[in-house]
Amino acid sequence: MNIKDVSARTNLPAKTIRYYEDIGLITPARSENGYRRFSENDLHKLAFVGRARHLGFSIEDCRNLLALWGDDGRSSADVRAIAQSHLHQIEAKLRELSEMRDTLARLVQCCAGDSRPDCPILEDLAKTHI
Repeated sequence: MNIKDVSARTNLPAKTIRYYEDIGLITPARSENGYRRFSENDLHKLAFVGRARHLGFSIEDCRNLLALWGDDGRSSADVRAIAQSHLHQIEAKLRELSEMRDTLARLVQCCAGDSRPDCPILEDLAKTHI
């Protein structure tokens, strides 16, 4: 398969596929004229990475998950540890976003939004402590 075919089948842009090759996640064969020739295995790896990236896994996590996926002797505990760590990161980010939302909602509620120059939103942003 060429990169256009793989792109269509994985819903990954060709640029992303080339990037994944550049960083060593996949290594497609090359034809005599230098064009990439993707195997079914390359396609599966790209689909795997695409799904993992969609779930927010880092490139390094994807690299580790790919290695585990290809290792018949793997321990599911190793896979779970990577997923659990990522889940903790997502939960922390959700807490942070919730705090941001609450703060911003409070500030919007406090602002009269009229023609007067005083504004609690700007006052809060101007505070020197973080």
